[in-house]
Amino acid sequence: MRGREDEQGAMLLSITPDELVPRNHPIRRVRAITDEALKALSPAFAGMYSDIGRPSIAPERLLKASILMALYSIRSERQFCERLQYDLLFKWFLNMNIATPAFDHASFSKNRERLVKHKVAEQFFAAVVAEATKAKLTSDEHFTVDGTLLQAWASLKSVKPRDDDEPPPTGRKNVDVDFHGQRRTNETHRSTTDPEARIARKGRGQEARLCFGGHVLMENRNGLVIDVLVTQATGTAERDATLLMLDRRRGARKRVTLGADKGYDTRAFIQALRERGVTPHVAQHTTKRRSAIDGRTTQHEGYRLSQRVRKRVEEIFGWMKTVGGGRKLRYIGTTKNQLWATLTATAYNLVRMANLYAAPA
Repeated sequence: MRGREDEQGAMLLSITPDELVPRNHPIRRVRAITDEALKALSPAFAGMYSDIGRPSIAPERLLKASILMALYSIRSERQFCERLQYDLLFKWFLNMNIATPAFDHASFSKNRERLVKHKVAEQFFAAVVAEATKAKLTSDEHFTVDGTLLQAWASLKSVKPRDDDEPPPTGRKNVDVDFHGQRRTNETHRSTTDPEARIARKGRGQEARLCFGGHVLMENRNGLVIDVLVTQATGTAERDATLLMLDRRRGARKRVTLGADKGYDTRAFIQALRERGVTPHVAQHTTKRRSAIDGRTTQHEGYRLSQRVRKRVEEIFGWMKTVGGGRKLRYIGTTKNQLWATLTATAYNLVRMANLYAAPA
């Protein structure tokens, strides 16, 4: 028998979003870890705001909203707030009632400077990593590092000579630009849209784009992100960022190993690792040159194991670019993109930890 499409009517229901989210939904494990990490940051949040004035959006909700944007591949704050108005799972994750209206998307931009100033994203990321360490999900001896190019939110049409004071053209938005016969380099040209972006390409014969460098330090036990860094895309950015992440993340001066691809096989970098007490498990680069990694390192089984495990770092970049929306960055400058990268890496860790908690022993 054919059913009828009855007209919707207003109803009074005594129901909460928690009752509508399935008990076995993976987001429940993610929220439990998130709430535990944010609970430790309450004193830091208290110091960010004045005791007088109109109450603003709770920083916990802004951070949890950023996690949802990464988990559900939402491309903008405006789109997230539109969905928050009707998505009950989102309201449940943010501890909101069904009838509570969504906050305005401008709350993100108004509070972004405050989050950056107080390094809130970094503290949130560290709190999640601390939860993983407490659960014995991380290794403190074996690590992997890798870098990638992140396409900037700027077009090559915005690249102009550094000494060009001519104002940008008005009228049509997508103007025609002829670069034929011009040689553009980062020393002589820069983007007027994002001056911090640099012209780069992944390899010979590939297209040059305005990019930033993205760098990840991964622990080898379960593939969790230990540190993430966004830098300008220079020729030495990967090696410089690695040393910086090692210096700021290592605790006691104990011997550790670091896996990496052959792009890190330079004598200066290997020497810098050894001076820091780090055993370089770097892939050998022997094409028309001599590798800085000799038989003293490659003869051990640990070296071969690191070479197998280090490929898992590509899963992190793949997730951050596809699910996390980092195929093309949304923001201008390294500071705002660093905020995005830190929160997206936090979301990745939360997903990994939730899956590990659910896996059988």
